[in-house]
Amino acid sequence: MDFAYSKAEDLFREELRDWLADHLVGEFRRYLGVGGPTDDSHWEIRREWERLLAADRWLSISWPREYGGRGGTLNEEIISYLEFAEARAPYWVGVQGRDLFGPTLLHFGTDVQKARFLPPITRVEEFWSQGFSEPEAGSDIASLRTRAVLDGGEWVINGQKIWNTFGMFADWIYVLCRTDPGSQRHRGISMLMIDRHQPGVDVRPIRTLAGTHEFCEVFFTDARTPSDFVVGAVHGAWEVMMGTLGQERALTTLPMILGFRYEVEAAIDTARRRGSAGDPVVRQQLARAHTGMEIIRWTNYRMLTSLMRNGRLGPESSVAKLMWAGWHREMGELAMRLEGIQSDLVGVDYELTTTQLTALNARAETIYGGSNEVQRNIVGERALGLPK
Repeated sequence: MDFAYSKAEDLFREELRDWLADHLVGEFRRYLGVGGPTDDSHWEIRREWERLLAADRWLSISWPREYGGRGGTLNEEIISYLEFAEARAPYWVGVQGRDLFGPTLLHFGTDVQKARFLPPITRVEEFWSQGFSEPEAGSDIASLRTRAVLDGGEWVINGQKIWNTFGMFADWIYVLCRTDPGSQRHRGISMLMIDRHQPGVDVRPIRTLAGTHEFCEVFFTDARTPSDFVVGAVHGAWEVMMGTLGQERALTTLPMILGFRYEVEAAIDTARRRGSAGDPVVRQQLARAHTGMEIIRWTNYRMLTSLMRNGRLGPESSVAKLMWAGWHREMGELAMRLEGIQSDLVGVDYELTTTQLTALNARAETIYGGSNEVQRNIVGERALGLPK
């Protein structure tokens, strides 16, 4: 790993730092560190912050300027993520469109598709959600049952999706459908772009254990989309989907992961405040948490180095996902134990503390972006060459 920036990258970083110092103030500063890739808390203030970033082109750094980006390099994009994390800027709300679907469309979409859909994403005007998982398929995308059939110049979609993050805010959904009725497993699947605001698309929020409603299920009943609203080749969505999930494991969660050190620091402060910092077992647990956080940080730097050098990721993204998801779940449990019995109590109308929200949301992190079981299969089969 080479941590030295080029002169141009140093100038870019200083420009962004100066901008953050001038703009991350007032109301925005009250919400430092809030939000996450699956967290809908403080949605309005985070959307306003995102619009401010978009106005000065601090989003989608590496996207072409004609699509609302800055026309910068991948290295500059990564630097911006690092600086946002260091400043603890509120987590943007357009993660599904800009961080997941946008890069997928840039790589696999047609010029017409990119010109239509990318600029509204970067202007924070249209929001997207993902239609991958299904109730009886879970992380096994190859078992999906949602079907799309061509009817003249349109696809007709029927089926159900679940874990539709931010679905209640979405204007569009990118959906995996089986378009070849005789196909099996990963063959015969296409990725369609579907207008959420139409009859036949029913988005139903589900209240989560953390008290939020970002987790939705979607029912498609004869919903329609134009025949050319297919990302990549018809029946060829498996390759497209792998690119989306690789992006999810690489950059989407990076600001959250880099913010883990603040959680460790908060846990140490809690132990000191409650008088348990001298307990040898507590000290060992805190040391383990700190060590794990550092290992995750360096593992992610290795992953970013691979991305910078090769422009793509291999099984190392699965290793990183396994590490941070498992660590964060344990970190949430440790933070709850350090708070003592009061961590079991909730406020009026199920109001939760930051510690409680972290512990509960971390339970989902071993599932979304590919479950731990799926990640182990990827590492075993693709990296280690083990039999299926």
